[in-house]
Amino acid sequence: MEKLFVDESIVINASSAKVWEALTNRIYSDKWATEFSSGGPQFSIESDWNLGSPVLWKGQDGTVIVEGNVTALKPHKILRFTVFDVRSSERPAVTEEDGITFKLSEQDGKTTLHILQGDFSVMNDGEKYRDLSTEIWEKVLPKVKSMAEQINNSIT
Repeated sequence: MEKLFVDESIVINASSAKVWEALTNRIYSDKWATEFSSGGPQFSIESDWNLGSPVLWKGQDGTVIVEGNVTALKPHKILRFTVFDVRSSERPAVTEEDGITFKLSEQDGKTTLHILQGDFSVMNDGEKYRDLSTEIWEKVLPKVKSMAEQINNSIT
């Protein structure tokens, strides 16, 4: 079966360090994570973003909805973590490329943020879930761009 991934990119007028901050600082991640709530309870993401550390997506009441672990880390360059809906009894085997991967590449003061999420082919109705996730990332990436550019333009 063909693998199914969300594969999206956006160019951000900010350094990779500022984009990294927009992705990993809870002040900012809570703002983009809300797009994944689909009108339901707002999500927040908790992690210290160290290799092997847990990544917990929590509802407003503190209930863990999605959990995973950081599986790849090169600060300001790559961040990968697994994502499992805790309400699902089924956990497919995970390969090295599975989960959500952020790749950042900076050139001339601009950073390209590349997001890869999947593999959805291991799920029932994987194509449907991939397409729904793509729609969400198409909302998340402009939010990350806006926040990173605001961070970049603020006096530090």
